[in-house]
Amino acid sequence: MKATALLVSSAMLLGLAACDTAKQQQESGTNATVSSISSGTAASMEKNGLRLTPFTDSPKMPEAQLLLKSPVTGSTVPSGNVPFDYDITNFQLTKMTGGMHAGEMATSEKGQHIHNIVDNEPYTAHYTTEFTKPIADGQHVVLSFLSRSYHESLKHRGAYDLRLITVGDAAKATPLNADLSAPHLFYSRPKDTYSGADAKKVMLDFYLVNTTLSPDGNKVRATINGTEFMLDQWAPYMMEGLPAGQNTVKLELVDANGTMIPGPFNSVTRTFTLQP
Repeated sequence: MKATALLVSSAMLLGLAACDTAKQQQESGTNATVSSISSGTAASMEKNGLRLTPFTDSPKMPEAQLLLKSPVTGSTVPSGNVPFDYDITNFQLTKMTGGMHAGEMATSEKGQHIHNIVDNEPYTAHYTTEFTKPIADGQHVVLSFLSRSYHESLKHRGAYDLRLITVGDAAKATPLNADLSAPHLFYSRPKDTYSGADAKKVMLDFYLVNTTLSPDGNKVRATINGTEFMLDQWAPYMMEGLPAGQNTVKLELVDANGTMIPGPFNSVTRTFTLQP
């Protein structure tokens, strides 16, 4: 009888231990899932009726490469229309990108293209590797990068080019004093006017050079219609809940303490319009 009782007691203890282990594993798995959800790219931020949701599931194009052949970096070109000439590999201009986001945000009917940004002014979109663009006399920082058909930038190293050029008489040009090796923030989207279905979800996209974002490091402070969001990952963000009419976005590149990082382009404010 004693032996039988001992066997029963041992079995009960083993059963309880197994239940505890299973419970711990289940709780651990549940916590991991919650952590994954809360820290994943799909986590939304909501304030004052506005929602920002980052996304990183657009079609990947890691082999796409952009090379600006001219104007040569540091060169001086004649006043007026400046000719640009690119080499592009593993990326097809004018192709529709596809993917789940192609049907839920504003899309260029002309397909994939190049964003050309001069001194962080609004970009111009180009669908050929050669074009001319009017640029005022002086020194200028030119950022070029590849864009999906719905204007989301490709963010890997080979997909962009940043350089300094001078237009017109170099002796008369005002030095820009832009350190291209320093951290820079460039604004891309939103831009101009959105109407109908395009006004429901509007993409916020920006370009970073010589820096990364992280919860414990540099961030982008996005102030949308007066409401502040701290962005700690470099990704496009879907904005929802924006009112009809004029909207304002201010982007600032800040350090871990929220202090502005010096740079000629690291604070930028733009307006865009939504129509029902």
